[in-house]
Amino acid sequence: MSLTDLPAINACLNSLSTVFLFAGFLFIKRKNKIAHRNCMVAALATSTLFLASYLIYHFNAGRTVFLKPEWFRPIYLTILLTHTVLAVVIVPLVLITFWRAFKSDFERHRRIARWTWPIWMYVSVTGVVIYLLLYQIYPQP
Repeated sequence: MSLTDLPAINACLNSLSTVFLFAGFLFIKRKNKIAHRNCMVAALATSTLFLASYLIYHFNAGRTVFLKPEWFRPIYLTILLTHTVLAVVIVPLVLITFWRAFKSDFERHRRIARWTWPIWMYVSVTGVVIYLLLYQIYPQP
């Protein structure tokens, strides 16, 4: 494995997080608390692995810049900006949400999870979209 493999690995980890988040949502709607917990722990684990891999990649490779096609750049930058801002916001939200569940404070857990889940989902999905745009759909020179 080399440094150039990390973006694809990151996209796979984000995809896994998305699957676990979606399954966790379905399980809690069906009142299956154990399956919900397991999916959410798996989402946290894959997101943590993603973050470590992402930081290693960008520490070594530096910035990636979307140049072409020029007409799509504003759309890409809008997706990137919202993704980046919400990626920063989601970290403390996830930690608080998990802590409340761990402490069995489920009323407060539910209140914050209503915000945490959709933001986390958005960040996971847009992470994959950004990868696809940068490396698959519009590979940059």
